Amino acid sequence: MPVYESEGSLDERTKDLSRARQSLIEEMQAIMFYDERAYATKDKNLREVIEHNRDDEKEHFSLLLEYLRRNDPQLDRELREILFSNKELKDLGD
Repeated sequence: MPVYESEGSLDERTKDLSRARQSLIEEMQAIMFYDERAYATKDKNLREVIEHNRDDEKEHFSLLLEYLRRNDPQLDRELREILFSNKELKDLGD
């Protein structure tokens, strides 16, 4: 996990949020890798297994995002404003 400050200067909450954020990145990377592999193979059975694995990663991603939402009040506000909105994307955010 990349650390930009000395670990001794970070409190446990900050460390845990960094762990969750890094794990979120890794789950998204896994989703991307599985997507590429699923679309690249010609073997239908292999594709189904890879797509199943990819979808498990989406669950992991969602769980980490929910953890972060519950533990980062600003992220919670942003997600509540943006997710599941019917507004045009260009009209969301600042």
